[in-house]
Amino acid sequence: MTIFQEPKIDSHTHVFDPARFPYDPAIAYRPSGQEIGTAAQLRQVMKTYGVSHSLLVQPNSGYGSDNRCMLDAIAQDKDRLKGIAIIDFNASLDELRALKEQGIVGAAFNPTFHGNEYYKVAEPLIRKLAELDMFMQIQSEHEQLLMYVPWIENIPVKVLIDHLGRPTPSAGLSQPGFAALLKLARTGRVSVKLSGYSKYSHGSYPFEDCWPFVRAVVDAFGLENCLWASDWPYLRAPERQDYGPLVELAGHLISNVSDRRALFQTTPRRLFGFS
Repeated sequence: MTIFQEPKIDSHTHVFDPARFPYDPAIAYRPSGQEIGTAAQLRQVMKTYGVSHSLLVQPNSGYGSDNRCMLDAIAQDKDRLKGIAIIDFNASLDELRALKEQGIVGAAFNPTFHGNEYYKVAEPLIRKLAELDMFMQIQSEHEQLLMYVPWIENIPVKVLIDHLGRPTPSAGLSQPGFAALLKLARTGRVSVKLSGYSKYSHGSYPFEDCWPFVRAVVDAFGLENCLWASDWPYLRAPERQDYGPLVELAGHLISNVSDRRALFQTTPRRLFGFS
C-alpha cells in the first residue's frame, strides 16, 4: 500500500463556491482562479488521495462570518465532513448548540488576520465553547499565541493550534511563542496541526526549515495530539502547491506506517468524532 492509499483524515480544508455563495463585497480579499475549491471538487480530491473525512475551516477571506457555504457542504456530506466556524463573540449557548447540531465542532480564532486586539473580548465565548465541549481553534504567528496562553491554561477548553503555531524558522525553537506552545502539551487539551508550511517557511517545498518544529511538536505532544492537514485549496500560497507532494512530505516526516496511522486517522477520528 502506498502512502496515497493509506486511509487518512484531512484536518484543515476550506470550501469556496462564489457561484452559489457570493462573497461579501465588504471583504477586501476574494479568492479566485485556482484558489476556489467547491465541495464537489473537495470530494474528488478526497477520493483521489484516500481521504475519508475532512475538517472544514471557515475562511476569513471571501466569506468572513458568513458560514453558509461551509454549512451547505457539511449538510451534503454529514458523515464525512465537520467544521470550524467563525462565531460571534456574543453567541448564546443555544446558538452554539444549533451550530453543533449542524456539524460545527468549534470556533476559529485568527489573529494572523484580525490581530490580537480584536480577540481581547473573547473570554465569554471561550467559556461557552468549554461548556459545550467544542474547540477553540487558533491560527497565530510569531508571538501572538502568548496572549491566549492564560485562557488556555485556566479555562478547560479543547484547543486546536493551526499550522504548528506558524513559528518564525530563523528564530529557532526557543522563540517565545513556540516555546509557549510546547509547554501547552502538559494541559492534555491541546492538539497541533502539522500543516501550512508555506505560510511561514523561508524556502520552497519541502520546507526543510520547518522540520525541526515538526519534530519538536511531535516530541512534546505525541502523535495522539497531532493532526495532518493539507490547507487545501492553498489560499494565498506564495508558490504553486499540490496535494500529492504534501501527502508525500507527511510520509517523509513521519516515516513509520503505524505512527502515520495515528496522525492520519486515530487522532482526528477521536477528536472530531468521525464515524
